[in-house]
Amino acid sequence: MSRWKGLPAELDPRVRHLVVRLRRLKDHSGLSMRQLAAKTGYSASSWERYLGGRSLPPREAVEAIAAITGEDPTRLLALRDVAAAAWSGGQTQGTTRPAADEQQSAHDQPVPQDPVPQGLGPVEPVPQGLGPDEPVPQGPAPDDPAPHARPLRVMLAAGVVALVLVGASATVLVARLTGDEGHTARTSAAASASAPGAEAPARSAPSYTCRVERVDGRWYAGHSRTRDAILWTGHSGPKVAEAQCLLRRAGFSPGDIDGIYGPLTERAVKRLQKKANLVVDGIVGPHTWGALRG
Repeated sequence: MSRWKGLPAELDPRVRHLVVRLRRLKDHSGLSMRQLAAKTGYSASSWERYLGGRSLPPREAVEAIAAITGEDPTRLLALRDVAAAAWSGGQTQGTTRPAADEQQSAHDQPVPQDPVPQGLGPVEPVPQGLGPDEPVPQGPAPDDPAPHARPLRVMLAAGVVALVLVGASATVLVARLTGDEGHTARTSAAASASAPGAEAPARSAPSYTCRVERVDGRWYAGHSRTRDAILWTGHSGPKVAEAQCLLRRAGFSPGDIDGIYGPLTERAVKRLQKKANLVVDGIVGPHTWGALRG
């Protein structure tokens, strides 16, 4: 059996599970990297990246290794889809993207446009009739008032500015006073809510009733009829409640039937998988559903 290098610590658990499963298949097959590359059509260096957790294998590669090892591809592809969701969601940091082997060549890259120098605004148009080297004529406007009227205009403008400033200051003062009163009210309300004896709003956790029955040789609990949904820790809803009811029926208690996939549910799933000789990963997939449905 090969001595594998440790996977990156930052690798998402769902991607890690897929890589570990592929490593086991490669070990059981007894193939070397070169033999695996020859049989699957993917290079040895590509498989080193896939099995080292540095790149996500494409679906075709997963199907190829399943075919040469005699593994059911449905399970592997389901694990690969879960890993792809984690990978594309940016949850695996420090790993290369799956399309790293097929980067676009340099000559296909768009040619960057010359940037506009920083600090320069838009160029103002040159007045018609003037050449680029001719100065723009300067001079007083035709309707420019007489020089003795300018001081009066300046004084009026200053008065308007002063009135605007006074109004703005008053508005800011009122806003601050109002904000202080609102803050005091909110603080008082928070203190009253946190005081001893204060009643907090009750939150009822969802609960499900198990109505287990056997139909056409399979067990159902009345919440879902799925046989291929993939569930793991963190999921919630009727499908999780269905799995919990069937786990309890099989003798593996998941705790409360609340539709929340927590540690107790995961522990019960692993016990079921161990008894059914399945891969013990705590993830409910097609094979685990088969064991639950009976």
